[in-house]
Amino acid sequence: MKIIVLGAGIVGVSSAYFLAKNGHEVVVIEREGEVGQDASAGNAGLIAPGHSYAWASPAAPKLMLQSLAGKKTSIRVKPRLDPALVTWGVKFLRECTTDRAKRNTLVKHNLCRYSHRLITSLAADEKIDYAAETAGMFYLYGDEAELEAGFAKTSLLRDNGEDLQLLDVDAVVAKEPVLAHARDQIAGAIYGADDASGDCERFTKGLADACRKLGVEFQLGRTINGLRTEAGGVTAVQTTNGDITGDGYVLALGVGSAQVGGTIGLKVPVYPAKGYSVTFPVREDSACPRVGGVDENTLVAWSRMGDALRMSSTAEFAGYDRSWRLSDFDGVLETARRLFPDAAHYDQGRYRACLRPMTPDGPPLIGATKFRNLWLNTGHGHMGWTMGPGAGKLVADVISGRQTDLDLTGMQAR
Repeated sequence: MKIIVLGAGIVGVSSAYFLAKNGHEVVVIEREGEVGQDASAGNAGLIAPGHSYAWASPAAPKLMLQSLAGKKTSIRVKPRLDPALVTWGVKFLRECTTDRAKRNTLVKHNLCRYSHRLITSLAADEKIDYAAETAGMFYLYGDEAELEAGFAKTSLLRDNGEDLQLLDVDAVVAKEPVLAHARDQIAGAIYGADDASGDCERFTKGLADACRKLGVEFQLGRTINGLRTEAGGVTAVQTTNGDITGDGYVLALGVGSAQVGGTIGLKVPVYPAKGYSVTFPVREDSACPRVGGVDENTLVAWSRMGDALRMSSTAEFAGYDRSWRLSDFDGVLETARRLFPDAAHYDQGRYRACLRPMTPDGPPLIGATKFRNLWLNTGHGHMGWTMGPGAGKLVADVISGRQTDLDLTGMQAR
């Protein structure tokens, strides 16, 4: 079949690769002039099955209320009249029970572990250099009680195969000597031994090169305006440069999936969460961390990407607004200078905000829709880098009529 993939981020390119491997003719459409330029280029760089918890949890409603009251929290909601956010928010709150949070977390975790293995094998098979760091990942705590509570929470993932270890400050410094100067600020860490990091944009470009060798066509710089349908199927993609037709279509547009799906009456329960990231050139190699991580006190994440240090933070529900101010990065810069004072040129940062496609429950949407030849691969939230290759293989196997490696329960269109 001729399959049209909408979107050339890590999810869309992964879908195209595995579709081509399965023998399909594949065309990828993307509004940017290069692949991997939106959330794939602005994420934290972390490949983190050890942090695959569903955001919808019993603690989330309190955080949202505190945010509405003006407090800085890990989940921020900007007050605004937005029916789409209200509808999404009601569904999100329904998922904030203990049982549903556990179920959704395990669905995400299974996909993350599966996809991480594929990232490793794809990089080896296709010789993709993505500045990989495989020394694990820290979740740093400054308070002993919070550290113990955080480790207790990891029991769900540990019981399902994740290697998460409780480290005191001496063990943290032994694994990452650049943190020695900050030992009085650290109570300890949860260490994800199997977690990793790397440059998602570089990986996506490398995988796109592999796609081209398989005959995949990339039509870049084409804005997608909508879809056309007839008799229960999609007949064309409407773009600024005319219609593109195929036998089947994969909607992998991240936050744009809901808008494009809406042109044919398809409700895609995805809403954007804005994240902020900044990339600094490394100043002193020996002072720059190799172990990626998250400061659980400030919820700022970091990862080494070759000659760069990526720092990121925040999940803000503010519609489709991509704007940012330097003050939005105050917390990121404070954490960077506090933990890694000599690591990078902090006056030479490349700043950006990107929109992460969030589903109300947490797992992405993968598989068939009510239209016979339209499939979804969207809603991967802040873990698109971790989940992308696995999600791409799953949707390609569904389209090809193959048995998927994972049970798709919890990830199907809903």
